[in-house]
Amino acid sequence: MTAFDFSDVEAFLDCHPDLFEEYLVRKAKCDQVSRWLKEHQPSKVSTTEERRSAARDPLWPANPDGLRRRSSHMELRRNFARSKATTAHRTYDEHVSLSEHESQSSMRRRALLRKASSLPPTTAHILSALLESRVNVPQYASSAIDYKYRLKETNEREFFLELVKDISNDLDLTNLSYKILINVCILVDADRCSLFLVEGPAHKRTLVSKFFDVHSGTTVRPSSSTLNSNEVQVPWGKGIIGYVAEHGETVNIPNAYEDHRFSDEIDKLTGYKTQSILCMAICNSDGEVIGVVQAINKNPMGAPFTEDDEKVLQMYLPFCGISISNAKLFSESRKEYERSRALLEVVNDLFEEQTDLEKIVRKIMQRALTLLQCERCSVLLLEDTDSPVVKFSKTFELMSPLCNMDCDISMEKLSCSDWLINNSIAELVASTGLPVNISDVCQDPRFDTEADQASGFHIRSVLCVPIWNRTHQIIGVAQILNRLDRKTFNDADQRLFEAFVIFCGLGINNTMMYNQVKKTWAKQSVALDMLSYHATCSKVEVDRLKAAKIPLSTELGIDEFHFNDFSLDNDAMITASLRMFLELGVVQKFKIDYEVLCRWLLTVRKNYRTVAYHNWRHAFNVSQCMFVMITTASFQDVLSDAEILALMVGCLCHDLDHRGTNNAFQAKTGSALALLYGTSATLEHHHFNHAVMILQSEGHNIFANLCSKEYSHMMQLLKQAILSTDLTLHFESMLMTACDLGAVTRPWKISKQVAELVTSEFFEQGDRERSELKLTPAALLKLNRKLQPMVDGIDANRKKWQELCSSYQQTRRASVSNQSIEPSQNPESNENPESTQMVKLVENTMFGSKSKASHNLKCRVNKDSWDDKAAPAGNLKK
Repeated sequence: MTAFDFSDVEAFLDCHPDLFEEYLVRKAKCDQVSRWLKEHQPSKVSTTEERRSAARDPLWPANPDGLRRRSSHMELRRNFARSKATTAHRTYDEHVSLSEHESQSSMRRRALLRKASSLPPTTAHILSALLESRVNVPQYASSAIDYKYRLKETNEREFFLELVKDISNDLDLTNLSYKILINVCILVDADRCSLFLVEGPAHKRTLVSKFFDVHSGTTVRPSSSTLNSNEVQVPWGKGIIGYVAEHGETVNIPNAYEDHRFSDEIDKLTGYKTQSILCMAICNSDGEVIGVVQAINKNPMGAPFTEDDEKVLQMYLPFCGISISNAKLFSESRKEYERSRALLEVVNDLFEEQTDLEKIVRKIMQRALTLLQCERCSVLLLEDTDSPVVKFSKTFELMSPLCNMDCDISMEKLSCSDWLINNSIAELVASTGLPVNISDVCQDPRFDTEADQASGFHIRSVLCVPIWNRTHQIIGVAQILNRLDRKTFNDADQRLFEAFVIFCGLGINNTMMYNQVKKTWAKQSVALDMLSYHATCSKVEVDRLKAAKIPLSTELGIDEFHFNDFSLDNDAMITASLRMFLELGVVQKFKIDYEVLCRWLLTVRKNYRTVAYHNWRHAFNVSQCMFVMITTASFQDVLSDAEILALMVGCLCHDLDHRGTNNAFQAKTGSALALLYGTSATLEHHHFNHAVMILQSEGHNIFANLCSKEYSHMMQLLKQAILSTDLTLHFESMLMTACDLGAVTRPWKISKQVAELVTSEFFEQGDRERSELKLTPAALLKLNRKLQPMVDGIDANRKKWQELCSSYQQTRRASVSNQSIEPSQNPESNENPESTQMVKLVENTMFGSKSKASHNLKCRVNKDSWDDKAAPAGNLKK
């Protein structure tokens, strides 16, 4: 798009006056027309006014555009100010500069809104765009100087109101100061004016002027940025200005050289002679001095300021005080807005980057340099937060690009004593947890001047605060050095920096936690890799089992209910397990790879611990019981092939990685298993997850040839089978529960041996409860004496049942041998009728019909077994 200069547009409008007139009628506003009429109304100034203007300064030629310029003395004073590094001014056309400023402001606002709309709709960007579009300094053009002079001659009341209105609607302190100086020059006919504002705390106040020696004929480009501008500072109570500020009195001096408080240094350098001075304090609504205005040399040159000048200025300055107070309040609100926006941006940065510590610290330091306008920022992180000895493990440094050194440092070292500039203050803050704000390090004994000289970086002021984490522990310190404007860090800077560091602490803490999680995950990955290597079988074992000849089930004896698993060693139990899978036909039906099956069986055995009872032998015993029940009771006609495979796999895996303790012990100790799986079926969930982990290991998935739907169904069946071994859920799968407790159905010798193993394991748990939990476990056979009648009743009933069983057996034997004998001749016909009824009750309730009684009855009652007081194995399961 072609860019047009203002001269091109002006030339076009001059050539097309009709178009300009039509545009003016359509677009012009009432206030614009009124302002044009004011500026172009006929002049009512008399010839005496023209003579007065000429007499005001013969060096000022009349200028048709209303601007008066003085080239000699002003230029000399300007050069002197530059040489003394106090201030520098540029003259410009007021109206053109104002339009340029408005254009730049509007362009900046549009650019900001474009930026906000192009970014994701985060809170920081939306609020920044909203606040930036609302919190802007209103810009108002100052009335023309000639117009003010005309009003002063014609209508003093309107003139005074015009001066008040001129400053009442400006909230930019720089523009306001300029307007006040111009208006004071016109008000008291002064040749030069200066304005000094009070800055600093009450104990260290100074008078600062950004506009020095401004006259009504020269306009100075206002600038809100004080970063590169120079200021004139006057100590409190020093000189004429300091005296007026300290005492609040008006000073009117006809001859400045006769006053001992006056310094003629500037006059000697510039050739400009100061004669009369009028200096008056500016107060706020509370009567506090907030500034001092100084008028020099009343026109005509050399005339003293009159009492009327004092009265008029005394009437005008209260309005100036109100406007300055409002501008300061607005400036503070702008600063708070900038600070709030910076904190929002910090929070946004924290959410955007929480994975790399160096990146997030660099962002934090960049924000700190921009927000607090300092030369250098550093962040130091402690090596050990619990150690009483302060030692920094990581150090980050960043230099502002606006300072003199052309370097950008972002470096990390494990030992920061040889890198950090003067870390004595940082160590003090880290040890005490209190912020340190040093305005002049040379006067502070805590500062190491030798380290400062050796570093090559001169430190003037330091602000150092601790960094806290979420648990209110100090994890490091943040430190900023040297404000760019060469001032000291004040209380507002400290409050802002402390609030800033709170968010920094959260971000650094989150990033450090993320790094710890990454390290923990890496350690876990390595540990799992090691466990996987040591918990899986070797290739030699797989090859040996794969090549081995598998005996038949009849040869192994695994097809009998009274099978004794103690007759087999560990390797024989592996081959027997392999035989069970082969005879059930699941290897062929589900296309299980034979080598994978061998590897899976060996790995399952390896993942059982060497505890007393819940070990690999118990798992094999349960699976053999399941095998014989399925093959003997014709369960293959009732159960599906998937259910049979799931039950067999569940039996072998149902106690994987058992620790020899029950669920109650896991809950009491608050073990990792209880935290991971909860207190309901803790071990059973762990057994299932361990089984899944083995199946998912490389070369162990015996379900690999199942489709997705079949695999999902198989895993559900497997989970149900393993979880049902928890006795609180035993109704879920009666087959699994029956096999898990099947040891009580073995011959007495085997059953007693199993019961002893279970009891031994529980005694070991009791010892651990006593040593680790300081608990006294309840004795298994200890009984409250008051409950002894219940035990006696049980013993009496047991004897009665034994008698009935013996009587029933005798009756059945007699009935079989004497079927042809009449009932009246039967020797047992005289037996007790009560006994006959009880025999029938036993027959009907326990053994079913008489036709099946003789076949199913296998009552093995051994009275001595009760005297051994051995607890059944099933009652002690988990």
